[in-house]
Amino acid sequence: MEDKNLGVETLSEAVLNRLGYMLDNPEGGWKRLAKAVAEHPQFCYSEKELTDVSLKVLSPNGSPGRSLLALLSDRGCTLAFLLQCLKKIDHREAAGYLTTHVMEQIDFTKQPQSQRVPEGSPVVLSCRAVGPVELTYQWFKGKDEVPGGNGPELVLNSVSSAQQGHYICRVSSGDKYVFSNWVHVRLAKSGGASAGSNSGYFPSSGSGLYITQQPRPQELVEGDALYLECAARANPPPQFQWYLNKQPMPNCTRSILEIPCITTADRGIYSCKVYNLYHEAWSDQVQVNIGPGSFPDVSWEAPKLGQQGASDAGPRQMGDCFATDKVALLIGNMNYLHHQQLRAPMADVHELTNLLRQLDFKVVSLLNLNWQEMQSAVTEFLLLLDRGVYGLLYFAGHGYENYGNSFMVPIDAPASYTFKHCLWVQDVLHRMQERQTGLNVFLLDMCRKRNPNDESIPQPGPLRVTANIVFGYATCVDAEAFEVNKDDLSNGIFMSFLKKRLMEPEKVSVILDKVAEDMGRCEITRGRQALELRSNLSERRALTDSIQAPACQVTASTRNLQWAIAHVIPESRCLRFECGVRVQLGFAAEYSNIMIIYTRILETPKDIVSCSAQLSDFTEGPEVDLKHSNQESLREAGSLLLSMDDLLPPEQPRLFTRISALQRLKKELSFTVCLHYKYTNLDEELLEEQRVSVGKPLVSKLNLHEPRLSQGPTNLSGSSCDLQMSSIMESPSFSESFRASLPDSSPSSIGSASTCWSYYQGSMESPTLSSFKNEPEETICPEFFESEEPPAIKSLPSASSQELQFQFSNLPNSL
Repeated sequence: MEDKNLGVETLSEAVLNRLGYMLDNPEGGWKRLAKAVAEHPQFCYSEKELTDVSLKVLSPNGSPGRSLLALLSDRGCTLAFLLQCLKKIDHREAAGYLTTHVMEQIDFTKQPQSQRVPEGSPVVLSCRAVGPVELTYQWFKGKDEVPGGNGPELVLNSVSSAQQGHYICRVSSGDKYVFSNWVHVRLAKSGGASAGSNSGYFPSSGSGLYITQQPRPQELVEGDALYLECAARANPPPQFQWYLNKQPMPNCTRSILEIPCITTADRGIYSCKVYNLYHEAWSDQVQVNIGPGSFPDVSWEAPKLGQQGASDAGPRQMGDCFATDKVALLIGNMNYLHHQQLRAPMADVHELTNLLRQLDFKVVSLLNLNWQEMQSAVTEFLLLLDRGVYGLLYFAGHGYENYGNSFMVPIDAPASYTFKHCLWVQDVLHRMQERQTGLNVFLLDMCRKRNPNDESIPQPGPLRVTANIVFGYATCVDAEAFEVNKDDLSNGIFMSFLKKRLMEPEKVSVILDKVAEDMGRCEITRGRQALELRSNLSERRALTDSIQAPACQVTASTRNLQWAIAHVIPESRCLRFECGVRVQLGFAAEYSNIMIIYTRILETPKDIVSCSAQLSDFTEGPEVDLKHSNQESLREAGSLLLSMDDLLPPEQPRLFTRISALQRLKKELSFTVCLHYKYTNLDEELLEEQRVSVGKPLVSKLNLHEPRLSQGPTNLSGSSCDLQMSSIMESPSFSESFRASLPDSSPSSIGSASTCWSYYQGSMESPTLSSFKNEPEETICPEFFESEEPPAIKSLPSASSQELQFQFSNLPNSL
């Protein structure tokens, strides 16, 4: 129980006095307790301290037991440890009192909040409590019980005037009960929400988002403190991201923006994006003018918007470099068939996905690809590159390097694999250069040991002199890369350091240099793993560079449409069964090839006492772990990175099923919804079934399981726009309806047949936010991933990389 983690200092004076009295018995209960707690070094008291405790008996109202409890409180003793020691000395009276009268008390950890929403919008009132194991909830509207309101969340699907009023929740355990605070649900007009926003994981269900306080313009001088506030109300709770001159500000993810000592570099246009998993809204854009200082002989006037000299870029932008688009392919391979399985790629890909989306990258994140799927994914990635596009390829998994050539190992590679079974990194680079990209970044989080089974030396074609290539290797030549042996959500060493630097507005090679320095200063990595940087980047290009639309608008439109086609999540839908039960089906994307399906009961006839909706009989191809399907929590269903509280109010009944490897789906995804229910007067459970088809969701439209046509060198005599249209327009996934929506193209611009994939990004001005190695592992102290600041997004915690207690195990290398 959560109460057991509370400290002794949280006990009331009356409870402490009562426990002290129980310990002041003739058998010296407090002395036996002092001896029991002393087995923990933190609570080992000196002879003088124990003497002072015993002398309390001489005072008129003194209590040695109460004095000992005060010492335990001062040193941070928890209720759980106190109870453990009381049981150890067999002090049943004190242990029973602590358990019954303290640790089984019902205490609220979350009170419901009043809400004002437009008519027809859904409302979720949430109430949480801790106490005995069996807690029951009952919601009231005024003095009347709310039908079906017997869970910690009360969901009003479509609020009308009849549902306005005051609500309260009663939490009970046996004959004990407590009431929450009263809350008021009222109707109000919409106030700036982006109700049509589709940026969340569940775009078809959610509540409104309303900005209640806008930031205000400021006129300041250097050295002043800047204070901007953007307040909002939303359900689920809103998140914030501040922007300066349309560029995201790193680590500025709270409703209040404070800069203690500003300079002229901080002047410009500030705005705040407010979002949750259902909606997105933008605050007013406000001008912050900052003068050079308060000097009597200086008159200063800030340039007005639109005039020459007005700031159009962030305070620390790299210069005039920009991208025509940003595209990233992230592959994490863990579940190897013939090699040691890995843990960190799942967390690393999720982490990098969240960071890159903040930088306006169109990110596709794929887990556990075989050879054909990796080949096809890279081919589709290349088709989305064009003149001036920033391309980033990240791979986490097993790998090796022979004679300067790096190879990424797919999950189906045989035990003694060679380059024929792997993806050749230098070949991918050669093909990226043919697309005339603005920046080519490779982040390879894998081992670089030699492969004794492969003595071949493949020869790539001649590379173009483009001066825009950056390689960031997680480790140096002939060395291993490590992952953390902590839990299923731990990052690898490389990502643990990279995620702290990636958002900085610096040249890409400078960022990786800093990461290398961070790893070099850390005792745990020194001499074991060192980042290697290879770069010929001549311009000061950064991942934070802004995006400017290319001259060929048809190409940009086509790319965005293709991006959206391959990342469509099925719409939420309601099923009505003959018995009168209504069931909602909802969908969420965890990765580009992994989807979550949830079921929840929306309506149940009064004569049905129990019912649940379970999924079965899935289409062949994707992977569904039947043991972990139809689970009551996302974690039990195998989803370790999505938060149930952020996705869906935890009301009963709800069941989650995780579908992975969607890239192997060869036809429409279909499954059976099985409704199990019981009537009041019948013991027999009844069953109704409905077959549901949801099409081909996410990347399944790309048919990555199918071989691609080999493509020779691109004819660079044609325009970049023609080349891009040649690749995309003939894509099988590019539907006729989308072709019809584009301007006519000349017959000469239609060429090879292929497909494209993508993630829908929306407007460039409103970027959407949505988060390996060979066998050596390491153990780590729990403090490694603790963060001093809350993460800006739903991502893994960061930690200080200084002086961490790593311990590497000497496991054999695996290639």
